[in-house]
Amino acid sequence: MSEDNSAVQAFYDQVINVSDFIWVGTWNGVSVLPFPPMVIALLGVGLWMMFGLRFYPITHLGKAFAGLFKSEKDADAEGDGKKGEISPFAALSTALSGQVGTGNLAGVATAITLGGPGALFWMWITALIGMALAFAEGSLAIRYREQSADGTYRGGPMTYIRRGLGKKWGWLAVLFCIGTLFSSVTTGNMIQANSVADSIHGLTGAPEWVAGLIVAAAVFAVIIGGIKSIGSIAEKVVPTMALAYFTMAIIAVALNIEALPGAFATIFESAFTGHAATGGFLGAGMIMAIRFGVARGLFSNEAGQGSTPIAHAVAQTNDPARQGRFAMMGTFIDTLVICTATGLVLLTVQGAFPATGADGVTVMQSAVWSSDLNGFAMTEAAFATAFPLEVFGFSIGALVASVALILFVFTTLLTWSYYGERAVTHLFGDKMAIPFRLLWVVMIFVGSFQEITFVWRLGDIANASMALPNLLALALLSGVVFKLAKGDRKAGPDHD
Repeated sequence: MSEDNSAVQAFYDQVINVSDFIWVGTWNGVSVLPFPPMVIALLGVGLWMMFGLRFYPITHLGKAFAGLFKSEKDADAEGDGKKGEISPFAALSTALSGQVGTGNLAGVATAITLGGPGALFWMWITALIGMALAFAEGSLAIRYREQSADGTYRGGPMTYIRRGLGKKWGWLAVLFCIGTLFSSVTTGNMIQANSVADSIHGLTGAPEWVAGLIVAAAVFAVIIGGIKSIGSIAEKVVPTMALAYFTMAIIAVALNIEALPGAFATIFESAFTGHAATGGFLGAGMIMAIRFGVARGLFSNEAGQGSTPIAHAVAQTNDPARQGRFAMMGTFIDTLVICTATGLVLLTVQGAFPATGADGVTVMQSAVWSSDLNGFAMTEAAFATAFPLEVFGFSIGALVASVALILFVFTTLLTWSYYGERAVTHLFGDKMAIPFRLLWVVMIFVGSFQEITFVWRLGDIANASMALPNLLALALLSGVVFKLAKGDRKAGPDHD
């Protein structure tokens, strides 16, 4: 190996070590912490919020869903005017379009593969705690949003840090924006672009670069119109695709209903005792179930990461608590509804799946989660087995999973373009908005045909660099959040 190649490999190894330390608690493959730093930070701040809110996200979940059906007349009567860019529902749909993506299909499968079925239980726990973080983010986004020179509303962590904590905390807002740019390019763009290009290639046979070009053009047609265009598409596509996917998942589980009681028993048993190796599954203890359940849950619903409040900040409402409830509903829908549906499909669908036995000989497993399959391939195989009827040479199940992934990822690309744009304009001014949108579509094309494994590692670090400044701000502004939950719309200081 040349000296240059050795230096590159050393750099790759260090990136992998940092990523593993942050999210898994290992260094050079050796466990150095019982729980990863990001898990501690996210759950720590989340529990602080949940107790401080006196379990408001759970007790007010019904009110949150009722708000979906509130008429504009009723909203105006409660003081919700038209200040904002898109409706509260469109803001929720936009946030959900960023949350619902590869994590809901591939991430759940990865969590179960590495942490066992018990990882799904810890994803549920993470979502419940994450709802408190999401409420805090959504309510602060409305409380501290600002109006730009052209009259448009905008906000997010960079704004509630500056206006809520003061100029002396400006460095924290800058760190958050840098982390957001880093995260948007890696996890919000290149990883998503690569996933959708692979899916289109699998369905049509088109080269990845052609698929990337098509997706880039489609994304450009939407994002050139800004947040109003993104919100308009999101509120039409996201509810439809989420409901369709959830319906197909429920039907798949219903077709294997006899396995459902055993699936739940396995989830709860594995959550507290771990699960022994079967077939291709390597076996996992309780700690591994917690690690991967929490990490994948947080990757999917983005609670505490600071991304979704950027979308919620533009909602047409003057009530911070109301939009906070919409935000926590997004976490509930993403993880407790869609991720759970995927997990139950993986644990109930019975078939014949290849797995490597203890003697190294390939055997066939009846459960897809204990096979050699991983990630989206596992989810696709489960749906293909549940719905084997073929259409145009594809099983209906595999077609459903692939189309769902394409739509989920496409809308994620739309929303994360806005998140990245808000970060770059906060740092360098509104003049950078159009150049960033152009760069965004170029990166979609480039990411569509790249080797993406290393980018996943960079993405893990990027997500942490975005979440940590936001979590610190949430902790410092927790007193304001508690008052907002009680109906005080002007709680907290204003540092303009």
